[in-house]
Amino acid sequence: MNILLLTYQGGIAGSTQSIFFLADGLAKRGHNVYVGCIEGTLLYNMLEKSPAVRIHVGMNSKFDVKAIVHINHIVRTKNIDIVNPQSSHDRYLSIFSKMIFGFDAKIVHTRRQVGEHRKGQISRLWMKYTDGLIAVSNGVKKKMMEYGVPESHIKVIHNGTPKEKYAIDCNEKTQALRTRYGLHPGDIVIGCVARYKRQEQLVKALSHLEQQVTLLFVGISENNTLKALSARTNGKHRIIYTGMIEAEEVLCHYPLFDINVLPSVMEGLSQSLLEAMAMGVPVLATKAAGNIDLIRDSENGLLFEDNNIGELADKIKRLLNDSELRNRCIANGKKTALEEFSIEKTVERHIQYFNSLL
Repeated sequence: MNILLLTYQGGIAGSTQSIFFLADGLAKRGHNVYVGCIEGTLLYNMLEKSPAVRIHVGMNSKFDVKAIVHINHIVRTKNIDIVNPQSSHDRYLSIFSKMIFGFDAKIVHTRRQVGEHRKGQISRLWMKYTDGLIAVSNGVKKKMMEYGVPESHIKVIHNGTPKEKYAIDCNEKTQALRTRYGLHPGDIVIGCVARYKRQEQLVKALSHLEQQVTLLFVGISENNTLKALSARTNGKHRIIYTGMIEAEEVLCHYPLFDINVLPSVMEGLSQSLLEAMAMGVPVLATKAAGNIDLIRDSENGLLFEDNNIGELADKIKRLLNDSELRNRCIANGKKTALEEFSIEKTVERHIQYFNSLL
């Protein structure tokens, strides 16, 4: 099968890793995989050592004429069977390319996050010029159906994570991070690995915690909102911001955490939650979107209602103080990430779905 994955994005977001894992996995299964992305992005660089072939496709807007022509050229010269756009501009560009040039390749859009769009416009455009939509969770599928896309047009295929990713030896790097952040044995560390995704909820929860904790935000810098909220904690708790860091360094932060919390309501299916589970860190996340697909409350993690700060604080306390619950979530979380949501299953389900369309 000849497959063209397209993505306008390709930065540090978890979706970049998901796209790379998919492209690399499909190529290693013997398919001819081409990834159209922007030269110089993280994804483009990650693909350098992959059997998937990277192709620079400039996508300056949803109506970039050069990109529309370029996509048609790739489809025809590489005999592409499936065009699989992954993000924003590329969804529109793939549709416009097929509308103008009428190539035969099937178009399958992947939706990786819960977002807001114009219902009718999106539904009509996607339904007429796509052969199917992939939602990375049932939460995303539900949102697509709210846009007016019929259920029969949507296939749920969860994100996956590769076992080999966690073969990294973090001992030395993690110890260096402890020294960098001034962490001592016995310190309680609550981690959050994400771009800006409602982290203010975690800062607000600090005022409900009797135990002194260190809140470690990996991937963001302090903004005015978080700074103002931090001032209300009266210095009882520490808050550390790492800013943007490399993916390998992110992995070596997880051993620092007593809990990993994701307060987002827009997750398709979170790579950071999968990473934490695989690394043996108990997880707590908002009861929203793809988090519900991943977490079975009190079995492999905990869920809290969005903006219920009291419940968030109570569940942090439970994971810190209930050793039986904590150990159960750690053990089951590892199985969830490495077995139920393995990249092998994700790749196989894509192959089966693409074949069914062809």
